[in-house]
Amino acid sequence: MGDQSVNSLKKPIYPCLWFDGNAKEAAGFYCSIFSDSEIVDENPMVVVFNSAGQRFMCLNGGPEFKFTPAISFYTIIRDENEIQAVWDKLIESGRALMPMDSYPWSKKYGWLQDKFGVTWQLTVDKPEYSDQKFIPALLFSGANFGRAEEAIHFYSSIFDNSATRLISRYGADDPNGQEETINHAQFELDGKLVVAMDSSLVHDFNFNEALSLVVECRDQAQIDYFWEKLLEGGQESQCGWLKDKFGISWQIVPEILSELMKDPERSERVVQAFLKMKKFDIEKLKNA
Repeated sequence: MGDQSVNSLKKPIYPCLWFDGNAKEAAGFYCSIFSDSEIVDENPMVVVFNSAGQRFMCLNGGPEFKFTPAISFYTIIRDENEIQAVWDKLIESGRALMPMDSYPWSKKYGWLQDKFGVTWQLTVDKPEYSDQKFIPALLFSGANFGRAEEAIHFYSSIFDNSATRLISRYGADDPNGQEETINHAQFELDGKLVVAMDSSLVHDFNFNEALSLVVECRDQAQIDYFWEKLLEGGQESQCGWLKDKFGISWQIVPEILSELMKDPERSERVVQAFLKMKKFDIEKLKNA
């Protein structure tokens, strides 16, 4: 696992959702649907809301990236009346990917894409080992098909407090040639559950920057560690963004960044400083 002092995070990994100017509208929409939700921070670029202990960042990034079902939110709602009510609100102006119904693996389950393009898998089935309501679900398809297990091992080697909780594989009778690949796995990174799935079915989508995962780092050593590890076989981008070898986007950011951005006298200088960076340099940000 490496040196725990380096790879142990103060805050859990959280998702960032990329919107085209309507981040505030989207955050309000989700807060109106999910109980125990509130907007906790906002500025013209970013709106942050919390729901059931999960942090969501909504970014006004522009028109460049659109959500795909490659990353969805596996969402646990135990009450059958509540899950139907949430489904009915989320699907307004959206579409069903798998209708809300009973399936062999779940008494009540549905997969939809909402009006903003974000995809949600709603289920009444709660893992016995976690109370987490929102679980990022990674779908490995196309060129990534069959790599879910590789991804689980890769991420688990990087993040502290990691464990594989569940692996279910396709059987020999699978009609789509997926035998022994993963139809559903649950694993923990820094104590938070993530779902991984393989699918050989033809999909016209893959991972992209519309949904990224944010790692807040306490110091430069931690930024260096996560940047180097997650970049292995991947690709650098700007402003603390990178793509790993599977094409999943990560933001490796210093936790002090939000504090620096709140200072009106220096926020513009901080922005100009990090626009020139790929990997964040905390000292340069502080000196901006």
